[in-house]
Amino acid sequence: MILKKLLPTLVQAIVEAGFDIKPREIQSISMPKIKSGADAFIIAPAESGKTTTLVMSIIQKLKTAEGEAPRAVVLVKSREDVFAMEELFKKLGRHTNLRFMGVFDQGVIQYQKDMIYEGIDLLIGTPKRVNELMSITGIPLSALKTFAVDDAETFYPNRTYPVIYRIAEASPKAQFLIFANKWIDNFELLSEQMMKNTVHVEIE
Repeated sequence: MILKKLLPTLVQAIVEAGFDIKPREIQSISMPKIKSGADAFIIAPAESGKTTTLVMSIIQKLKTAEGEAPRAVVLVKSREDVFAMEELFKKLGRHTNLRFMGVFDQGVIQYQKDMIYEGIDLLIGTPKRVNELMSITGIPLSALKTFAVDDAETFYPNRTYPVIYRIAEASPKAQFLIFANKWIDNFELLSEQMMKNTVHVEIE
């Protein structure tokens, strides 16, 4: 990541948050590939900077508030991860007007649906709740440009992965980003069925 290539508002937030301005390996390798619009697998161990890379990339792509339907959807494994990612977006998106919302299983689903239809740029959610919202037409996907999954390898043991396929099938033109701590065999099928011109970034 070279700061001069990022949005000035994002650079300002990075500096104010006290983040190291020297890029981590995962950021310097993966962010240009994500910026290109390619579908991608980003594989790196915990604490390598994957989630921060995801958040920076989405802020960089969305830039400013636009329209009413979400232009990015991010799936995370748990309610706690929804809150953590919301906080990171607040921190790094503080100088933008981007609108984002987190949804999770214990929340009131009708309230969440109503808030989404008020207009947001980014939706962060757990797989079960996002799937439920899709079943009641609670997430308009007509404007979706980026679909990302964080800690994607955890979606397979607990069988919450079908929503990944559901969103990918509903938004074939969206950029598809898979972030994971490790490669698993299921990703090969996902790549063959749902992704296009896929690039791989793997950091040990």
